[in-house]
Amino acid sequence: MRLAIIDSGGANIASVRYAIERLGVNAELTTDPARVQAATHVILPGVGMAADCMARLHQLGLVDVIKQLKQPLLGICVGMQLLFDSSDEGNVSCLGVLPGRVQRFPDRAGLPVPHMGWNQLHVLRPTLLMQGIHVDDYVYFVHSYAAPVTDMTLASTDYGAPFSAIVQKNNIYGVQFHPERSARVGAIILRNFLSIH
Repeated sequence: MRLAIIDSGGANIASVRYAIERLGVNAELTTDPARVQAATHVILPGVGMAADCMARLHQLGLVDVIKQLKQPLLGICVGMQLLFDSSDEGNVSCLGVLPGRVQRFPDRAGLPVPHMGWNQLHVLRPTLLMQGIHVDDYVYFVHSYAAPVTDMTLASTDYGAPFSAIVQKNNIYGVQFHPERSARVGAIILRNFLSIH
């Protein structure tokens, strides 16, 4: 296995790498398009603004590389949001490997934005990525924007209304929460992702 973690400039990248290494897998942190293409598995983490992350991917020459990947790709948090067509955050065009637009949570009484802390997964479609995940397991979120629930949604979470917590289309996977901060459940999901061929 050759796992590449794309250095998208987010503060959570080191913790993602440590979470992978705790599973006994070496991960290469890289911005080199050739190394990303040569990997067996690719993780796209992200923290911060979608527009900033997209600008960095363009600057590094990684946009077309990511779009053309055939191996398993996992987007985490903003990294998942970048997989969609576009985002309300900065009104930015994203990678477009998943259809749809990421939107900001509306202001609601008693539901502060960002959505921050532990919340439940509602499993909609069990797949290999979801093996060992129980109905209503908790994971850790920090985000102000979210993707709608569609036929690509494997699990949803409610925050005033349902949103996509885990998505998949072919070799493309995304998790809106932080698996590296989600204890047992996060470790299971990362291990399952690395077992996908």
